[in-house]
Amino acid sequence: MEIVYVYVKKRSEFGKQCNFSDRQAELNIDIPPNPELSSLYVERNPVDTGIQCSASMSEHEANTERFEMESCGVNHVEGGWPKDVNPQELEQTIRFRKKVEKDENYINAVMQLGSIMEHCIKQNNAIDIYEEYFDDEEAVEVTEEAPSAKTINVFRDPQEIKRTATHLSWHPDGNKKLAVAYSCLNFQRAPMGMSHESYIWDLENPNRPEITLKPSSPLITLEYNPKDSHVLLGGCYNGQIACWDTRKGSLVAELSTIEFSHRDPVYGTIWLQSKTGTECFSASTDGQVMWWDIRKISEPTEVVIMDISRKEQLENALGAISLEFESTLPTKFMVGTEQGIVVSCNRKAKTSAEKIVCTFSGHHGPIYALQRNPFYPKNFLTVGDWAARIWSEDSRESSIMWTRYHMAYLSDGAWSPVRPAVFFTTKMDGTLDIWDLVFKQCDPALSLKVCDEALFCLRVQDTGCLIACGSQLGTTTLLEVSSGLSTLQRNEKNIASSIFERETRREKILEARHREMRLKEKGKAEGKDDDQRDEEAALDLEELVTKAEEEFFEVIFSELKKKEAEALKKKPKPVRTSAGAWVGWGLGESHETTFCPTADLLGDPEPVAFLDGP
Repeated sequence: MEIVYVYVKKRSEFGKQCNFSDRQAELNIDIPPNPELSSLYVERNPVDTGIQCSASMSEHEANTERFEMESCGVNHVEGGWPKDVNPQELEQTIRFRKKVEKDENYINAVMQLGSIMEHCIKQNNAIDIYEEYFDDEEAVEVTEEAPSAKTINVFRDPQEIKRTATHLSWHPDGNKKLAVAYSCLNFQRAPMGMSHESYIWDLENPNRPEITLKPSSPLITLEYNPKDSHVLLGGCYNGQIACWDTRKGSLVAELSTIEFSHRDPVYGTIWLQSKTGTECFSASTDGQVMWWDIRKISEPTEVVIMDISRKEQLENALGAISLEFESTLPTKFMVGTEQGIVVSCNRKAKTSAEKIVCTFSGHHGPIYALQRNPFYPKNFLTVGDWAARIWSEDSRESSIMWTRYHMAYLSDGAWSPVRPAVFFTTKMDGTLDIWDLVFKQCDPALSLKVCDEALFCLRVQDTGCLIACGSQLGTTTLLEVSSGLSTLQRNEKNIASSIFERETRREKILEARHREMRLKEKGKAEGKDDDQRDEEAALDLEELVTKAEEEFFEVIFSELKKKEAEALKKKPKPVRTSAGAWVGWGLGESHETTFCPTADLLGDPEPVAFLDGP
């Protein structure tokens, strides 16, 4: 078959045909001058006219959509046979072909399909640019792509008075929109005239927001309903809970009453997994976690007081900052407090005191981020003070893994939804850290300077490719991470599971060792106290005996002195016995008689015989 290419261009495509001819000039209209009209005008002299060489331009905005190209194979399966013909039976297929070839339209159909087949054959005969010409050489190992990230878009607060981007939420259907809550978190330092509006941005149009949300008080949190993408839940600075339906406009659709709302700003809101999709939690630094149903949002359905002493006293409650609820664990929810303690609660408890199950203590300041691992719900991430910590529910005394203490304060963090060993943290110096526990555990796999001001919030897209970061001046930066950080690696689940289990076992061993040491120290302290008490008792007994002896001998010597004084005053007459001895009663002079002082003290004097002196 001969192949001929013929290029044909229609006459109309060359433009309109020009026909020239010679003819005399014609006068179509003649307007004579009218001097009377000059009185209606004022002469301006001189006249200034600006002239520029460049052409006048007009502003035009254009946003091109981003498309990702990929190549994939197609499996061709034999088909087109009638129902009564089995393609596996050779006789039936031959009989059917002969029948078709006898048809008059067969030749015409083949001729029409010939050009299409010829085009496909030419495509197959084209040069393969990926052809390997040197197959004999050893294959070179391809190094893995280094972790990287690039800025895709920037959404700036359109207000003149800049506010902090306090919370982000991705649109649940397709993640093509981003809801941003704006507020000033400086207590009683909000500038005059600051706007209360928050916005929903379209990723393809960063110039102006798609929808403006107008609350009565600035929003601190803003969350899309995962079951209804038109409904958003917001927590206000004055403690109220607001709900929007984007189909109804920018104004609030539902709003809680002030007397039944929080007393402090609402720092945490989260949707619950329920049949109706209308239940949610809210948390505030007033120490209360409230359970709401947006169908009747005037007052909360239930209130949990964060009093870990279980006395249900609001003045002893811990201030709630962050919330975590996992749909696979419908009876549990966790609360991060501003005292650095994570409180695990049970929704199905009968009494309010039983709702607080246990606590995890390890941070020196407020816990700004709290999230369970999407692959291993028993392990959860907390971000507070200068470090991020990974916990296990089986180890309550200490976290199983933690980052080193940074120079800048950490403000937010989140797990990757596609990789179990990757999580993200933001810092007050404007840096985004990406941690890959499989790659290395001591330092972040990638540290990226996003902006000059502090980063306050972070949210990862469901595909794990895009990360949104909100800053102190209301700038939301959209970043795209490399495929290595957003693609599940080979055996990563098993490796991450083994890492978490190994660290959990290590912490359990350390906890048991510390428990034994504490018991030994306690026993030693108790034994030391007993010995000290015995020694003190012995010392006290000796002192008492010594003191008693001293007092006894003092009494003895005082009595002796009295008796001596009385004996000196008395001079009894001596009596001579028949044996030639002197008998004296009482006391006598030393050269004539003597006496026994003990006998004198113990009773009446007895006669004592002495031999005569020389």
